[in-house]
Amino acid sequence: MTTPPPQGNPFAQGQQQPYGQPQGQAPDPAQGGFPQAGQPGFPPPGAPVPPQQGRKLSFKTIKNIVIVLIIAGVAIGAYITSQDDANTAAVGDCMHRGSTDDNNPDLEVVDCGDAKAQYKVLAKVEGNFSGLTAQTKCEAEAKDFQYSYTETNGSKSFLLCLKDK
Repeated sequence: MTTPPPQGNPFAQGQQQPYGQPQGQAPDPAQGGFPQAGQPGFPPPGAPVPPQQGRKLSFKTIKNIVIVLIIAGVAIGAYITSQDDANTAAVGDCMHRGSTDDNNPDLEVVDCGDAKAQYKVLAKVEGNFSGLTAQTKCEAEAKDFQYSYTETNGSKSFLLCLKDK
């Protein structure tokens, strides 16, 4: 013969009912059960709640704030360093080629008195140009140009007509 399973909540471990208390009913506070509102330990209904003490920042919160500040610093630094890229060049500016890769020469605006200055901007034309079109446009804009540089970046596309400094 097997023993029948216990009745009631099988997860209610350690919550024994007081002696003589029917199962399934809340304990009576007068007999030492759980206190109700208005009894000692609980404010009466409608009473003001005391203010909570100031919350201390946890290590995790401080760590997350520091990470956000670092990411913001990197983004701001990248923005500032990009301010001397080819897209900020104007006619008369001098340029330095930071890479030997013809597909990505990494042109930077530099001071014309700087030893790194390699090219001078003769013309800057807004728009999207390809190889032959860029050559033709530079011939029309600056007769003595030697190099053309195009950058296609959505609405920020442009053409630079350059010559050796």
